[in-house]
Parts: sequence; C-alpha cells; structure tokens
Amino acid sequence: MLTSDYNFDLPPELIAQRPPLERGGSRLLRLNRQNGICSHEKFANFITHLKKGDVLVLNNSRVIPARLHGINKKTGGQFEMLLVEENAENDWWALMKPGKRAHIGTEIIMKNNTGESVVDFSAQVIATNSEGHRRLKFQGGLLHEKLDAIGEIPLPPYINRKPNEETESDRMRYQTVYASPAGSVAAPTAGLHFTPSLLDEMRLLGIEIHFVTLHVGMGTFAPVKSDDLAAHVMHEERYSLSNETADAVNRAKREHRRVIAVGTTSLRVLESVAATNNGELSSGVGRTKIFIHPPYRFRIVDALLTNFHLPKSTLLMLVSAFSDPGGTSGRERILGCYHEAIREKYRFFSYGDAMFIQ
Repeated sequence: MLTSDYNFDLPPELIAQRPPLERGGSRLLRLNRQNGICSHEKFANFITHLKKGDVLVLNNSRVIPARLHGINKKTGGQFEMLLVEENAENDWWALMKPGKRAHIGTEIIMKNNTGESVVDFSAQVIATNSEGHRRLKFQGGLLHEKLDAIGEIPLPPYINRKPNEETESDRMRYQTVYASPAGSVAAPTAGLHFTPSLLDEMRLLGIEIHFVTLHVGMGTFAPVKSDDLAAHVMHEERYSLSNETADAVNRAKREHRRVIAVGTTSLRVLESVAATNNGELSSGVGRTKIFIHPPYRFRIVDALLTNFHLPKSTLLMLVSAFSDPGGTSGRERILGCYHEAIREKYRFFSYGDAMFIQ
C-alpha cells in the first residue's frame, strides 16, 4: 500500500486555530462500521452512545512546556529548542533551530518567558543522532522545576501564534482536565473535549472510566515520508498501564462489554500490550512503536473516539484500519467521511471536532 493513498486536500481555513469557546462544544461525526454511514451530531451527544458497563480508557499524560529559547554563550546567536525525548533527569533529546549551529560542545544560556536570560541555567549539546536531534544536558538546577518559567506549550506548527500570544489560554486548553503525569510534548487531543461534569455524568450512568499513560511525542503527527508503508519506521513512545486498568479491561472483554478508547494513543497502548500477551492485558511500563494500518485485527478496542488527522499520517492509517477491522476498505470509508466533514465545514486537527467510530 502506498502512502499517497492516504492523501486528501484540506482547505486551510478548516484547520482549527482556537479551541471552541466552551470545552466540549465541538461537533461529532459518527461512523457506523456496520454500514459505513456517517452522521453529524454535537459532541454533547457522545454520552448517548454509551451504555452501562462500557469501559472508557483515556490517556492521562500531561503536556509539558517543551518549547524553549536560549542564546549561544559564545556567539550570542538565538536558538529555539523543542524537547522530544527524556533520557534521564536534565538529559533530553531536542529539535533545535538553527540545528546546523548547534555543534557538540555548544553551551546555551536559557531564556525565560519574558525573553530575559537565566544566567545560572544553561544547556550543553553533548551528542547528535541520525534524525538531526541534539542531546542536551541541562545545568544549574532541575529542568522540570524550571519549565513553567522558561518553557512554552508546544503547539503544533499548523496552529499559528504570534510570540507570547495567549500563552495562558493555550496552557489550559491544550491540556485534558484529567492530565496527571507530565511527559508529553503534544496533547492526546481526543481527550480535550471532556469536562469534569461529563466524566461525572458518565460514572453515574455506570460507565467505567480508566486511564493509561502514553507520553506523546512529535512523531505522532509526522507524515510518513516513505512511498511504501512497509518501509516506514515508526516512532517510539513510553507508556504505563496500571493493574486497575488492565484488570478492568480484561474483565470487560471476558464479559463481552465494550472497551472504548479515547484517542489513538490510548488505543495504541491497549493493542500494543495485547499483541504481545495473547490478547490479554498485563500491567507494566514499556515503549511502543506499533504501526497500525489496514488490514489489522484489533484484539481489545471495540469503539474509538478520535479527532481528525493529518494527510499521510500514521494516525489516519490507524483510523482507516479501525473503520474496517481485518479488512481493506477502511481507507475509502474514512476518506469518504473526511470529504463529507470538509463539505460540512468541520474543524480539523488538535483544536478541532471529534469523530466516533463504533
């Protein structure tokens, strides 16, 4: 299968630049996998498609202020850094601009959110890798204690912001209301639609709510660059699966109750663990680089709430597989729904509308 098969044209004005005025105020496109029919609703109706005994699994990873700025101590040149992978405390891989000037040994004086130099906190480039990333060793304190003062929320490049524009608003809205362990550099965006009151209402209806943790990396949104899907090397992401969630999902599967993943990140954790454990879940921590594309047989997830995804992305391939489990017609089905969403002027990507595939 070719990567170009997953391309589509999206009018730029449909890329959501702001979240809806109220959290949960988005639209919902619902795809019935049995007949392939798409229907149009409000996200507020999502709860009407759930029933007592359903198990809802959400990714509770918290987005960190991963975009940093600094000055080359020797030349005074400016650097922008995007943290992408933690190796150890104060030790990160990062994307840097301009990368060509970030030689091994370069020392960088960090800047705070008002643009002032933090003279007692710096980073040094200690290595590079084949992807062009720089490994940074931070000095002068603990990075995680300083991130709020020196870092910005790493909004995706398709969301346009002027420097320091509405930082506080994005810090709140580019974060789920249940975010807990910090580590993501991009939001698990399907969860952005949920409010505390909606979660409470679900629990009162007898819907079980459980969490996994997958720290989302920037590779999640990267387009596939190889022409043939078979040549694509998937990015790795760290996950954690608790005893409580594993037991709840296993019990639901034995009792033939639905498991509903909120977001592709939650789905990837569940299906990754099941794929290596004979279809059962077991708790633990690990790394996944599972690449799901048609045809794929899903072992755990029965329904998926997700946002609309970028052309030629692995996430578009994943939802295509999910729309026709084990089959090969999912691409046509998903792209048909996407074309309908474009015609109906849905809002796309991170701050956009939702899609429920059941």
